[in-house]
Amino acid sequence: MKSKLKTVTKFFLRNLEGFIWLFALLSLAFTYHTEQHYSFCIFHNLGFKYCPGCGVGHAISYFFHGEFAKSISTHPFGVVAIIILSHRIYTIFTQNNEIKYKLNTKKS
Repeated sequence: MKSKLKTVTKFFLRNLEGFIWLFALLSLAFTYHTEQHYSFCIFHNLGFKYCPGCGVGHAISYFFHGEFAKSISTHPFGVVAIIILSHRIYTIFTQNNEIKYKLNTKKS
């Protein structure tokens, strides 16, 4: 039981960045930014109307909800961010599996 827990913990820690990006994209996919909500954005809380980071986040959310025109008008790099983050997540998970595979083949 301890070895399984240790293996899961190692896998999680080794792929932590991938899990963080995956959680960020999923949270943007499941939220909708038309209603007023509390924001952790420093610029928003200081009273600024525009924040490029919030614009990208809203664009990603609109894209996942199928509002492609609104996504592009909110921030043109929202789709680019989805592509880059998806590639990064894929790279993290596949790279770490390749390392594990290489280690297992060297032992044999």
